[in-house]
Amino acid sequence: MLSRSDLWSLEDYSEVRSAFRNQVLSHKLHRRVQIGDAMQLIFEDRLTIKYQIQEMLRIEKIFEARGIQEELDAYNPLIPDGDNWKCTLLIQYEDVEERKQRLTDLLGIEDKIWLQIGGGSRVWPIADEDMDRSTDDKTAAVHFIRYQLAPEDIVVVKSGGAITFGVDHVAYPCNPVQPADAVRLSLIQDIGQDS
Repeated sequence: MLSRSDLWSLEDYSEVRSAFRNQVLSHKLHRRVQIGDAMQLIFEDRLTIKYQIQEMLRIEKIFEARGIQEELDAYNPLIPDGDNWKCTLLIQYEDVEERKQRLTDLLGIEDKIWLQIGGGSRVWPIADEDMDRSTDDKTAAVHFIRYQLAPEDIVVVKSGGAITFGVDHVAYPCNPVQPADAVRLSLIQDIGQDS
């Protein structure tokens, strides 16, 4: 968990923002998994969430203790807890009309993006615990997902077991994918780390 003492003041952040942003962008390169043409999972951790909070404080010009705590309370749940992975799902279609149609076609997809460790059982996502982002007729373009790992999955992944992601939705046929080695190593570092 992040606390107020982990954050920069608005004044101090303005001085370190450029270097910190570059650090976070470099870090995120090893925390992305592309699934098919239009879906990307961006795995969050303490550093990525610290950046999100600092940016929100900056944009909203929040400097009072209560406001800072509200941002911490909103974002801290997105940091993995040591036995799970938490990520942002982005559904990306550049064309506005295509995006509208696809988000309708993909209703419920946030619950259908599975992962598998080694030859174990599929782990299904727990999506949007903070609020429902879909409507009755379309999904959202952004979702927050948690993959809760069983103890046996943690043992397998730490001993070199493959991580595979796939989608079980009729409107999004794609082949399962395995993350690049650098991404896999980054995800393994999240396991056993308390937020």
